[in-house]
Amino acid sequence: MTQKTYDIAVLGLGVMGRNLSLNFRDRGFSVLASDPLEAPVAASRSALEPNVRLTATPEEAIPLLSKPRRILMMVKAGAPTDKLIDRLAEVLEPGDILIDGGNTHYRDTEARQKRLSEKGIRFIGLGVSGGETGARHGPALMAGGDAEAIASVATLFSAIAAKTERGESCYAAFGPGGAGHFVKMAHNGIEYALMQVFAEIYLILAGPGGMKPAEIAKLLKSWNNGDTTSYLLEVASKVLAAVDRETGQPLVEIIRDRAAHKGTGQWTVEAGLDLGIAVPGIAAAFGARVLSSTRCDKSMCVSESVPTHVDVQTLAKDIHSALPLVMLTAYAQGLALIAEASHINGWNTDLATAARTWRAGCIIRSALLEPIAESLHSGADDLMTTSFALQLAALGESALRRLVAVAISNAVPIPVLASSITYLDGLGARQVGASLIQGQRDFFGAHTFERNDRAGTFRHDWQNEK
Repeated sequence: MTQKTYDIAVLGLGVMGRNLSLNFRDRGFSVLASDPLEAPVAASRSALEPNVRLTATPEEAIPLLSKPRRILMMVKAGAPTDKLIDRLAEVLEPGDILIDGGNTHYRDTEARQKRLSEKGIRFIGLGVSGGETGARHGPALMAGGDAEAIASVATLFSAIAAKTERGESCYAAFGPGGAGHFVKMAHNGIEYALMQVFAEIYLILAGPGGMKPAEIAKLLKSWNNGDTTSYLLEVASKVLAAVDRETGQPLVEIIRDRAAHKGTGQWTVEAGLDLGIAVPGIAAAFGARVLSSTRCDKSMCVSESVPTHVDVQTLAKDIHSALPLVMLTAYAQGLALIAEASHINGWNTDLATAARTWRAGCIIRSALLEPIAESLHSGADDLMTTSFALQLAALGESALRRLVAVAISNAVPIPVLASSITYLDGLGARQVGASLIQGQRDFFGAHTFERNDRAGTFRHDWQNEK
């Protein structure tokens, strides 16, 4: 009797691994699942069996897979992933496909690809976004790595990925090497910026606006249509509406005012520095999280503000008008980073495809992504120069300036909102002061400078200036 073979193995039975296993099964694939540790396997039996077959160890799953074997690892990034790879490398054969679905640094993905290629094992870095619900019902998936291997898994991942309203799959391949994990990293950087934007909106409406969390929740919910429609706006409104069961107080006022991070936001900022791409909104959002955990005690540090009269209806109208433009700057910075990484690494990543992949399933999905994708698909090299971006700027720039002025006058910390307007000013200003900087660099470091009126590099005899 011929033993049954399975389409894919999911190794790692945390929340994401369990839900992805069931997602594959729901789409008609035969699925094996296991974990490097015994306890998660035992804890998952009631949730997975009999729909998903469990094996006691990852190694026991390998012989049961059809060839080429396709294995999706959903374990913690870093050392746990390397340990599992080392175990699997002993039992896999040339041509087998190993997929890392964790939040892995793209350079680690490339190093693993190189190491495994020596054994003939093909490796894919897969960005997965959507959290628990996305994993179960349809995440956004971003692949990078060996082209043949990606072709072999395309049917699987296209099937389990989120679908847009038009039925388009939110799975895409973005090139060789670490391209998939880089796109996911940039996605997470955008996520940092957008989450911080909604936090700042809350602070403005609660502070100068004098609104209660429940009132703000109702307002944000009313905005979840048109250009401002987004998953994170929906999430923010639900968090603000929640009430603590023990105290009866708004839960957002009970939650400690500190935010953690797991590395991807920091990696995005570091990538911007490495590649020479400005990501000020993402950097400001990451800095805000760090500051939230390291700032001094409120009783010791009191900000002094000049109170201003605020009409809450006008304030809310300005926030609503400025929000699409602020969101656009976050997307633009992440996409610019992807574009430069693709250029440097030869990935040939398509930016319009990235925007389309984020339209459903993922954390940063919003109504803006469809017109962003259309703008980029039309051949634009820079999102911020497209007619769509110019339209949003015309509608939201004045409102954003007023909003930033109100917040600063009232000592409301708004790192991302403030960086958004300075980013726009930096892109559009006739001068940004770089000529003076170059003059200073030439003065003390003989770094030379370029001129407006003729080609070449020049030096000036600064020491003889009076």
